[in-house]
Amino acid sequence: MTLATETVQPATAGAAASSAPRAATSVIFAIALCHLLNDMMQALVPAIYPILKESYALDFSQIGLITFCFQMTASVLQPVVGALTDSRPMPRSILFSMAFTAAGLALVSQASHYGVILAAVSMIGVGSAIFHPEAARIARAASGGRYGFAQSVFQVGGNAGTALGPLMAALIIVSGGQGSLLFFAAIALLNLAILWKISSWYRGHRAAQAARKVTPYSNGLSRARIGASLVILTVLLFSKNFYMSSMTSYLQFYLIETFHVSVHTAQMYLFAFLAAVAVGTFAGGPIGDRIGRKYVIWISILGVFPFTAALPYASLQMSFVLVILIGFILASAFSAIVVMGQELVPGRVGLVSGLFYGLSFGFGGIGAAVLGHVADLTSIGYVYRICAFLPLIGLLTVFLPNIRRR
Repeated sequence: MTLATETVQPATAGAAASSAPRAATSVIFAIALCHLLNDMMQALVPAIYPILKESYALDFSQIGLITFCFQMTASVLQPVVGALTDSRPMPRSILFSMAFTAAGLALVSQASHYGVILAAVSMIGVGSAIFHPEAARIARAASGGRYGFAQSVFQVGGNAGTALGPLMAALIIVSGGQGSLLFFAAIALLNLAILWKISSWYRGHRAAQAARKVTPYSNGLSRARIGASLVILTVLLFSKNFYMSSMTSYLQFYLIETFHVSVHTAQMYLFAFLAAVAVGTFAGGPIGDRIGRKYVIWISILGVFPFTAALPYASLQMSFVLVILIGFILASAFSAIVVMGQELVPGRVGLVSGLFYGLSFGFGGIGAAVLGHVADLTSIGYVYRICAFLPLIGLLTVFLPNIRRR
């Protein structure tokens, strides 16, 4: 039985109260903590791009290729992992993600050639591909019907970890060097222990749910409408993640080139952006539970345009304010997009979660590679001037259905 078919669509509020499963809040926060540790380790790689660029005399195209290898590996494999675990549940499979992540970090720490770095970040991408679909499934299973809330808590853990990556790089790796990445590989052991306990809960949860008789949830939409909506959500993800890639991969270089700040200062700006992303992600899910996913997507993607348009022309001080606003507003869309996708295709939680997480990584990787090449041909400032218009794609949100749960 897949997780989406565990959802009950009651006819009355009383039925809902008696039949809806209770939220396992401790499991939601535990899987969010694992997401934090997992994504913090993965975020170390882009955070040390300035170090790698100097050590290996890399150009921006080569920096973009590093991101491309990591994110495309995760992008291609995540929906495959999700579809596989939909048809053949494997609660313990999430443990393998830490093995790949730890091995990749250890390899990066000892790498002496550019090709080894590409192989190592690809291994980290495999770890991400295994982790995200199954972890998102566990968060949904523990939600007790509060899917937006559970997805937001889970996702904010990942975003907080991503925000901590540059901070850890500034505090530890800048002084300790590339080899200090080996320390973070050891953190995977802590994550592995937590994931073992969570996967044990999930095995018991699945056994309990197998004994329950539930009514499969139906959204009442035609196959054509569902397909068109998924295409729109994919295009919106492209807009969001292409712009996010410009910030995570090149914000440091933009600040250094434009305002001549130090690497440490640039990393602090990146940390502020990613911290705002974490807060915005948490806000999006509960608001979507209350007012509907479509409205959150409207506000998040289209609403960020005035700030992206202003960023290329702002002062250093104003840029700090703008990157926080952009991170907060733009990030609130992801939880709403994922949950809407799960509601569009009931019964395929792993596939949908893996698809959207995979697309996020894939669009980010493609964006890093393309924008790096554009920066080499023009300038970093030009990259932000053209990316400023990406949020206008949010106008497509008008064609999405309003899926409101009874």
